[in-house]
Amino acid sequence: MDVKTYRFEDDGSIPNNPDFPVLLYRGVFDETDGIQATFEHNGWGNSWVNGVFDYHHYHSNTHEVLGVKSGRATVQLGGATGDLVSLQAGDVLILPAGTGHRRLEASADFAIVGAYPEGRDYDTLTGKPEERPDNVLRIERVDKPATDPVFGTTGPLHEQWTKEEMA
Repeated sequence: MDVKTYRFEDDGSIPNNPDFPVLLYRGVFDETDGIQATFEHNGWGNSWVNGVFDYHHYHSNTHEVLGVKSGRATVQLGGATGDLVSLQAGDVLILPAGTGHRRLEASADFAIVGAYPEGRDYDTLTGKPEERPDNVLRIERVDKPATDPVFGTTGPLHEQWTKEEMA
């Protein structure tokens, strides 16, 4: 499996995550009908099927997983100066709390499954100045989830999401 990581700094509008990178699992699902059940089996619930907003937004109180159920899209991660990432059916994107994301374009059949560790509720913030500093404090308090949404107690999330201790 191809795993790609992305790290983004706080750009003054979108805080991103100081501890955990974005993870992209390419083509992890051959049978995309099983995405939602896999996420739920691995403790990521409060799931939904839809698209991605076309404006920069992020969640300050939880991490989010997006599994591409059908179609393809280009999303921008990390805010206005962030990276453009192409997604297609079977890909999984794990966004740590605070990570900016928006859809730039998508095929007509584009659909994703979204879910959250332990089925947490999520907020939707857009980078307005009045969201600070409370949003940054919330992001810092969101711990590493107990499970990887695809692989459960094993998988890249456990290898990649480690908080570096300050010296």
